[in-house]
Amino acid sequence: MAKRQKRRPVAYQVLLEPRVHTQRRKLPGNVRQRVKRAIGALAHDPRPHHSQELDLSGLKGQVTIPEGVELRRLRLEHWRVLYAVDKDWQAVTVLTVRRRPPYDYEDLEELVTGLEA
Repeated sequence: MAKRQKRRPVAYQVLLEPRVHTQRRKLPGNVRQRVKRAIGALAHDPRPHHSQELDLSGLKGQVTIPEGVELRRLRLEHWRVLYAVDKDWQAVTVLTVRRRPPYDYEDLEELVTGLEA
């Protein structure tokens, strides 16, 4: 009989933007499963060691991030999961899943508009 693993309590609520559901369905099978597991793990650890906070200084235009919200990216080989961590609400909002290259974050302002609500 297999041992049961203890589940860690969920610290953050994980929310997916509607476009993320469509993007995940279009991913190759092996990547789809990795992305699904990585997104699920954000509930327990929204800042895993292999994620990075986004540096917005080099972007064209002005990207306004609400106070208390941190934009991060999670790298899975050639794929990026962009998400926002809201410390006050203890929520992680997955904004998009994109292939890199050529993704260069030009649409970041559009992606973060829903975070202000």
